[in-house]
Amino acid sequence: MTTAEMTLEKTGPSSDAQLLARSRAEDPEAFGELVDRHKDLVVNYLTRLTGNRERAEDFAQETFVRFYQTLGRYREEGQMKAYLLRIATNLVRSEERRRRRWQVLWPFFSSDGHGTEPGPHEELVASEEQRLVSRALAEVDLTYRVPLVLREIEDRSYDEIAEILGLNVGTVKSRLHRGRILLRQKLEPYWQNGGVS
Repeated sequence: MTTAEMTLEKTGPSSDAQLLARSRAEDPEAFGELVDRHKDLVVNYLTRLTGNRERAEDFAQETFVRFYQTLGRYREEGQMKAYLLRIATNLVRSEERRRRRWQVLWPFFSSDGHGTEPGPHEELVASEEQRLVSRALAEVDLTYRVPLVLREIEDRSYDEIAEILGLNVGTVKSRLHRGRILLRQKLEPYWQNGGVS
């Protein structure tokens, strides 16, 4: 038995607080121990939350990256599990918000103007289509682009947009309507060329 093993046998495993202190002192093994200690909890929780083990593992990895980035601010008071699950939950929520925002823009890709839920092929080309939408949005005059982004991407209410821009709600709605038309026009060549294949 090594000295380290004898010490561990006498003192027991390090607490989360001890591992956290060592991690802050840039001991990568200590942070690895924290991850090993809590990863099953986080992955299992995320698997139940997302219904997909692979996605859960990706979210779990990002959870520990975010946790590592907050080591300097986090105070261990026996709440590490709750803190990790909160990070994981917020990551899933953010992903869901991004997915919903993407679905709002999805009708712009539908040649008949009636968007449907993206299927497997559409998901494969989603990043290219997002790039096309971003480029098209950038070409829309700022007068119309700002309310369009605030409404369709940032999910702001008409009242919030009006307050942010110092406009009345009617003007906001008018600019949104015009912005949507301009965005469709910018994307028209994409449809005429058959889209991404």
